[in-house]
Amino acid sequence: MKQNAYVTFHGITKTFPGVRALDDVSFSIAVGEVHALVGENGAGKSTLINIIAGNYHPDGGYIEIKGEKVRMRNYAEALVKGISVVYQERSLVPNLSVAENIFADRQPRKFLFIDKKKMYEETERLCGEIQLDVKPSTLVGELIPAKQQMVEIAKALSNESELLILDEPTATITEKETEVLFRVIREFKARGISVIYISHRLQEIFGIADRVTVLKDGKYVGTRSIKDVQIGDVIKMMVGRDLYTEKYRSTYEEETVLEVRNLTSKKFHDVSFSLKRGEVLCFAGLAGAGRTEVARVIIGADPLESGEIFIRGKHTRIGNPEQAIENGIGYLPEDRKEHGLYLEMAVAKNIVSGNLNHVAKNQIINEKKVIEVSEKYKERLRIMCPSVQTVARQLSGGNQQKLVFAKWLLVDPDILIVDEPTRGVDVGTKSEIYRIIRELASRGTSIIVISSDFPEVLTLSDRIIVMYNGTITGELTRHEATEESIMHFASGIQ
Repeated sequence: MKQNAYVTFHGITKTFPGVRALDDVSFSIAVGEVHALVGENGAGKSTLINIIAGNYHPDGGYIEIKGEKVRMRNYAEALVKGISVVYQERSLVPNLSVAENIFADRQPRKFLFIDKKKMYEETERLCGEIQLDVKPSTLVGELIPAKQQMVEIAKALSNESELLILDEPTATITEKETEVLFRVIREFKARGISVIYISHRLQEIFGIADRVTVLKDGKYVGTRSIKDVQIGDVIKMMVGRDLYTEKYRSTYEEETVLEVRNLTSKKFHDVSFSLKRGEVLCFAGLAGAGRTEVARVIIGADPLESGEIFIRGKHTRIGNPEQAIENGIGYLPEDRKEHGLYLEMAVAKNIVSGNLNHVAKNQIINEKKVIEVSEKYKERLRIMCPSVQTVARQLSGGNQQKLVFAKWLLVDPDILIVDEPTRGVDVGTKSEIYRIIRELASRGTSIIVISSDFPEVLTLSDRIIVMYNGTITGELTRHEATEESIMHFASGIQ
């Protein structure tokens, strides 16, 4: 163990029913170090973080902080030890203000009363540090996901931590906000604060981290200095197999399956485009551009103020998501946990939930067929779980995402809209999702992909539509598009 180690993990082991999530994991993190923690979904990263945060207790091994053996019984004890966590899944309360969320359960007080003036002043200071332009009194539920994530970061900063753990911190924030976050992390480092940085965006890791530790299948693979390795070396440590790299091959036909004309709602206006059979049409842009809002109007989740939707040339009115499904349109939402899955239900029940008729006869569910069908899709999509009876909440983020895909594959829509399909998943799962999307397109499914990941857009698309501030600012063919040209339109430059 290094003399300047802030935290050291000694043989950490943790087992859940049917799964050994961590198996004898040992490594250390230095004082003032930015230490990246990477691995495929299910590698054990989240379990390790939950152990140091006091949410889980190890079955074997122990943790030292500054040479002292510790055991956190809960997150409150971790906070006392100077440990703060910004989780991938937000923990904010939507109907509370920004200030109330940042200082939840520890509001500054004046005598017996909450000192709202001081709480607002501190909130303004913290938000100013990360260049977050929001009022302390604004309800968190009124903020876009990118700003909610920055509120989470401000909340962590308010704890005056000695160890800050960031789990996929840039998954929902813009490039500009990422630059601000990196500046804050470097300031932390200069003050001797240690940072554990978890991300599937390896380019980011090479831009901010000092060292990287790789976990695979719950086991420690190794720790490397960033200056001594290449991205390819880290991927090889993480994955240990060849990734999906099939050469692009166009599969779309000339038949128009979806056309929208002059769609307008509160969040966007005058949006028009068409979609061909077997085409992968990507909607690119930055957070808040209005892409998700367009999709939600198409599936009837949000009201349409004006405009028209045509499916195979027929004017169609869609008032709710059920009607969208009846018209052959499926939607994989951006927030898979909030809107895409029944987290307390088994994998099998989630897979068949969108098409119960497939496993029923005379309106009676055939449980044997439920298992058979779910096993088939579990294998096809390589969903890693002990069995199809495993509760969905217990799956890793990447496997939850594949589970949502499985549900819609069983529905078999003619048109599938996928919103940020690889957000928060590892490079291996990302390549598998690309394979699924391309396979669907080759079978004639028309796909709209909403993505803020420009390399992903370039990898998947037949055609690209770019939005900015609720309007379409550009349309590019696959062969015309570059990251620079997409950013040009995404920034609102005509």
